[in-house]
Amino acid sequence: MGATSAMNGSADLRESAWGVGGKEYCSSNILPLKCIAADWFRVSQSQNVALKLQFSHRRSLFHALARAVLDYVLILSAHSTVPTNDQILVPETLLKKRKSQEKARAERTAAIEKKKASNKEKRGVIFKRAEKYVKEYRDAEREKIRLHRAAKKDDSAYIPAEAKLMFVVRIKGINKIAPKPRKILQLLRLLQINNGVFIKVTKAITEMLKIVEPWIAYGYPNLKSIKELIYKRGYGKINKQRIALTDNAIIEENLGKYGIVCIEDLVHEIYSVGPNFKQVSNFLWPFKLSNPTGGFRVRKFKHYIEGGDLGNREDAINGLIRQMN
Repeated sequence: MGATSAMNGSADLRESAWGVGGKEYCSSNILPLKCIAADWFRVSQSQNVALKLQFSHRRSLFHALARAVLDYVLILSAHSTVPTNDQILVPETLLKKRKSQEKARAERTAAIEKKKASNKEKRGVIFKRAEKYVKEYRDAEREKIRLHRAAKKDDSAYIPAEAKLMFVVRIKGINKIAPKPRKILQLLRLLQINNGVFIKVTKAITEMLKIVEPWIAYGYPNLKSIKELIYKRGYGKINKQRIALTDNAIIEENLGKYGIVCIEDLVHEIYSVGPNFKQVSNFLWPFKLSNPTGGFRVRKFKHYIEGGDLGNREDAINGLIRQMN
């Protein structure tokens, strides 16, 4: 009897709150929560159920009340006057701006991913080229040693091939210089003291160097000297500006059309005096060296073979490069 009364009370409560069948509202459409609680207590007191129900019956009555409260909250939320995010109207200009920003963001992301993939591929190519150059240098050095030993074994002399590359450095200023030597120094791009350039050995260049010999020191650099100069003091001429060679992208942008994409390609082209030596040499800004460690010789303006520093010193130029680099 008590359970039946409880269930009837909950049903009466739902009908009093939401209407017959629980699908329609009362005359005021929305009942306050305290009205529901008051109705529940009134039903319980009128039938004297609260003191007679067992614990299980009271729990079922509480569940019925909880369901009624939940339905009430759902109805309130369904008929709220606060607009949702989907119902808020956004200005057309803001929508266009968002769309353009999203498009630009997507394009930037795609460009970054493409650049990463391209750089990864280029690094692989650069590493392979560097390995090939190292093998080439080692093979050439071993061949020289082999030829030297073979000549010694046959009681003859090994005469190496004539040098194809010179490094010229200016060690004297512009005082009391004739127009012709001045012009030659300008053609060689030796405009200041301690400026240095790589030059391909030809008959014309040899005659020009003889004319300006009182102002320069020159010789035949080895691979180590070339690498140290380019890596430490290498600058490129880009739009008539002196730009440091800090990235392979700079080299590829200016010399990529000649197949030179990295600094190792640059070193190899200079050392081997390759077919694109002229373009590479013109791209390199004249090296700005320091005064040699410990200073020049006492008789600086005498020829090298006379105890000075001027003129051709052949392989001894590498020692001067170490001192001035």
